Amino acid sequence: MKRIIGLTGGIGTGKSTVSNYLASIHRLPVLDADVYARVAVQPGSPVLSQIAERYGAGVLLSDRTLNRRRLGEIVFSNPAERRWLEEQIHPYVRDRFLAELDALEAQQYPTVVLVVPLLFEAGMTDLVTEIWVVYCSKEQQMQRLMERERLSLEQAQARINSQMPIEEKRDLASIVLDNSSTLESLIKQVDLALKTPNY
Repeated sequence: MKRIIGLTGGIGTGKSTVSNYLASIHRLPVLDADVYARVAVQPGSPVLSQIAERYGAGVLLSDRTLNRRRLGEIVFSNPAERRWLEEQIHPYVRDRFLAELDALEAQQYPTVVLVVPLLFEAGMTDLVTEIWVVYCSKEQQMQRLMERERLSLEQAQARINSQMPIEEKRDLASIVLDNSSTLESLIKQVDLALKTPNY
């Protein structure tokens, strides 16, 4: 593989819009850290057992699946607990990425996209050849997050503050995709970025 794009940004900046477009229109293989993170906490998994042991049965629903909202209330208001949780999940996600990249290498895909919201925070930049950051203003981020997740202002703020500031991510990017105006504008930037090797 010549090109491994690390697609990242802040919560609510538009990563899913970009990754869906790359997968559906450009037909690129897209590997998503959030998908692997969900698999990591499936019922019966060692990670879910550790979470339940640490926080009690209140973080499990009646069907023994993870109560994401309850866990979010715990970790988004407590940086130390969030770090603990990430230390359980990130190694699993990294291993899945490496296994999938090996499989795709064998199939000779020239370009692969890794969607990693915590690309910098989880120390996964070594897995990619270039970094695309989807960017918008903090005000837009807050608005989108509150609408999408039905969060209060304080809850949205806590989730945004739990990540590395979007300005810092923007400064470390190979490509910045500005998602502060129209979808058409964003798509044009994606198309241009794909035509321009940044590795």
